[in-house]
Amino acid sequence: MRVVIGADHGGYVLKQELAKYLEATGHEVVDAGAHSLEPLDDYPDFAKAVADGVASKDAQRGIMICGSGVGASVAANKIKGVRA
Repeated sequence: MRVVIGADHGGYVLKQELAKYLEATGHEVVDAGAHSLEPLDDYPDFAKAVADGVASKDAQRGIMICGSGVGASVAANKIKGVRA
């Protein structure tokens, strides 16, 4: 399965570990960022990238990790065809 995954600074470390696990179990991972640990990055940018990947059918699933998950789900839900 192709999975798009993203995180802000609050979920960066977990995203890196989860991506390794997904790849080890045979999934194709598309990393939507963050690509480095930046304390000032913001979850809406990454949530939109993950949601766009799912909405465009570039990936079958999307995973977005942030501090609480609430803001990321609100941001992702703004993309037509996506429910987080």
